[in-house]
Amino acid sequence: MGDQHVVFLANDSKGNPDEPLPALRWEEPPEGPVLVLLDQTRLPGEEVELVCTDVPALVEAIRGLAVRGAPLLGIAGAYGVALAAVRGYDVDEAAESLAHARPTAVNLAYGVRRALAAYRAALTGSAGGDPEGAASAALAEARNLHAEDKEASAAMARHGLQLLAELLPGGGYQILTHCNTGALVSGGEGTAFAVTLAAHRQGQLRRLWVDETRPLLQGARLTAYEAARSGMAYTLLTDNAAGSLFAAGNVHAVLIGADRIAADGSVANKVGSYPLAVLARYHNVPFIVVAPSTTVDQGTADGSSIEIEQRPGHEVTESAGNPVAPLGTQAYNPAFDITPAGLITAIVTENGVVSPVTPDALAALCPSRAPGHDQVMG
Repeated sequence: MGDQHVVFLANDSKGNPDEPLPALRWEEPPEGPVLVLLDQTRLPGEEVELVCTDVPALVEAIRGLAVRGAPLLGIAGAYGVALAAVRGYDVDEAAESLAHARPTAVNLAYGVRRALAAYRAALTGSAGGDPEGAASAALAEARNLHAEDKEASAAMARHGLQLLAELLPGGGYQILTHCNTGALVSGGEGTAFAVTLAAHRQGQLRRLWVDETRPLLQGARLTAYEAARSGMAYTLLTDNAAGSLFAAGNVHAVLIGADRIAADGSVANKVGSYPLAVLARYHNVPFIVVAPSTTVDQGTADGSSIEIEQRPGHEVTESAGNPVAPLGTQAYNPAFDITPAGLITAIVTENGVVSPVTPDALAALCPSRAPGHDQVMG
């Protein structure tokens, strides 16, 4: 177990809608640099920060979902490399551990790789090697990635809002979302939630329908938390109530995020996304994926090539530590499912919109960044 402690904050679920939630930040107290995370497993009941002083603590926080969401995992991974470097730990070992903490979200390995490359370049570029300078380079790269993601979030909000205006002229949107895609997953205001928030600020949002997102209730705990904080009109529903909303004509568009987008446009996202895409297609409702270009993995050919993380069974058979199924019940608990490109109306990135979603169109907008996308060591 890593070195990690908690700090309790004053709970204010309304907050300031003009300030994104501080989901992650780097601090340098007298006792040494730390990475501070808002513990998302404690929301909305408590606003608690985890203070990570080493990489094992950060890996534990990632696997335990204290910090989550594809873009934020990339930022956390980059800062984790910097943390190891600044504190004098084995940077290669730290990078390897971080990159494989969760297998599906491609941004995690991407962020680790960027900070590690900056560290190695600075180390080999100095006479005799300069660990302190290399650590500073890794930290600078993590901060660059953090800033880039904030800019990407704002750009996705603009592109997504324009797309909604084209698809649904007249405003008054009723949008259905799944899982959590706001400031809690981003260096900015999020991905899909950022689009919804932009519509709300322009008076174009009638209602946000929030899937509770079983089994860990990221929609109920986190998206509702962010929606309340922003002052938008929202309603929480059980995942299996979505069909009745579509049938009643109360869903104008579905907006979700993504943890990995394959080269053919297939999207891995929180389990339960694929059924929404099927419902949306049947009811002729736009199904829109909002994700930064860093989530597009040109090194993964198609959806069947994406490794799907399997979560512990107790997340299904227990609720808040209390059993909801007989002792010994086996549970099927994939963290993600795959939505094929044919069911996706559009993919919105900071670079623009892909619609229809085809391999060529996706490659043109989001070209491959480097070979060996998930390879960290080498």
